[in-house]
Amino acid sequence: MADNSTHVAGIGNAIVDVLVHADDLLLHRLGLTKGVMTLIDAQQADAIYSQLPAGIECSGGSAANTIAGIAALGGRAAYVGKVKDDQLGQVFRHDIRSAGVTFDTAPSVSGAATARCFVLVTPDAQRTMLTYLGACIELGPDDIDHAAITGAEVTYLEGYLYDPPQAKRAFLSAATAAHGAGRMVSLSLSDPFCVDRHRAAFVDLVAQHVDILFANEAELCALYQTEDFDTAIRQVRGHCRVAAVTRGDKGSVVVTDEDIHVIAADPVEAVVDTTGAGDLYAAGFLFGFTQGRDLATCAMLGGIAAGEIISHFGARPEHSLKDLVRRKLGPQIFDNLR
Repeated sequence: MADNSTHVAGIGNAIVDVLVHADDLLLHRLGLTKGVMTLIDAQQADAIYSQLPAGIECSGGSAANTIAGIAALGGRAAYVGKVKDDQLGQVFRHDIRSAGVTFDTAPSVSGAATARCFVLVTPDAQRTMLTYLGACIELGPDDIDHAAITGAEVTYLEGYLYDPPQAKRAFLSAATAAHGAGRMVSLSLSDPFCVDRHRAAFVDLVAQHVDILFANEAELCALYQTEDFDTAIRQVRGHCRVAAVTRGDKGSVVVTDEDIHVIAADPVEAVVDTTGAGDLYAAGFLFGFTQGRDLATCAMLGGIAAGEIISHFGARPEHSLKDLVRRKLGPQIFDNLR
């Protein structure tokens, strides 16, 4: 259970990532669309795994990546997500707790195995994901630790939760509890195809339940069914308190009723793997937000965290985010932390 001073509580699909290098020929052979996430079942997961080259297994999941990033920056964070009491579930539990995150969701003792996501990274650094949700689909309202939610300044939810029906109910239960306690709710749209599947529900969620929205350019345009970014920005303005929209090497745009902040991307020597870039942007942004930093600084923190992630393989930091932030923004950024 999180204490009453938790900065961010995340709820998401608890997944173990299998990261592999791939080429366009493999994507074509598997019938995949580059750059998107596709849901698969257990049989497909076994069949695809047999065709993949050797990879790296590590704990992942969109919201879990964000929460781990917040903890790496010094924030107090909690996570809710469902795993099975199996080998991969134990790996996930150990990894996220080792990152300094409170994780107390009870594991399943029967049913589907712990979820996994095959992340195929092509030489252009694009990632194509195949996700077997497994035990994630068993996450329901009873798994929501209401003390963790009401004790957190912000509850962060990933859009992927809207695929399993039980998790959708958990999602709404958490949002209701957070707002009932005077807390804030944040949502990541997760993926353009996820937006396409749940557009009407997402539009309502953003307007009725979300205070801080995270999206990339493609996701925001998909939400408002436009190919014009400026049109999408005008649409989202006023639908929530803050919308933070990433644009790859163009940086990010942060929108409120009163202001628009355009923040340049943090420079990196080379883009190796874009997996987790949006997750870590949200981590940096929410860390800054819960520390009372202005929105432009929040966006810069997000850009620094995202820049670290895209400079190597995998969706968890390899270098100290605190050291990067100190070097780029100055040591005073960590003064007077709450």
